[in-house]
Amino acid sequence: MKIHLKLDGKVIAATLADSEAARAFAAMLPLTLTLHDLFGREKFGALPAALPGAIPRAATRTRDCGPGDIICWSAGPDLAVFHGPERKAVTGGFHVLGKLDESAEALAVAGPLEVSIEKAIHPEADGDDGHGPPSAHLAGGCDRTHAASNRDSASVIRG
Repeated sequence: MKIHLKLDGKVIAATLADSEAARAFAAMLPLTLTLHDLFGREKFGALPAALPGAIPRAATRTRDCGPGDIICWSAGPDLAVFHGPERKAVTGGFHVLGKLDESAEALAVAGPLEVSIEKAIHPEADGDDGHGPPSAHLAGGCDRTHAASNRDSASVIRG
């Protein structure tokens, strides 16, 4: 499914993953969120409700995420869009929701951003049938190259 992020007069297209969490996120749209900077690598903001398939606080995973990756930190629940200049191993409890179809440069600004997120009005115009992206599209997003479990941790670690 295609969505649009609108910020500072720009519209950025994105493709959601074919997952229960991404479908639940799409059902929340439209949303307007204030996204705050975290570690100079991502913008994050609180979602109105948790997504299904919550990840236990004691269970963590590590994946390589980079510019344009869209995730939900399940502990928040917080939406995050990565804009940092490089891919980085990220550890915590999160759902991979999708990936921007274009540059994340518009998010790489100092301070908070107000972002409106909505379903694309005519997804078929973008070559989308509404049933999720081709698997190759998201292959570069939040790679599953690491696996970690930290059963002793009481909190989520955010890289």
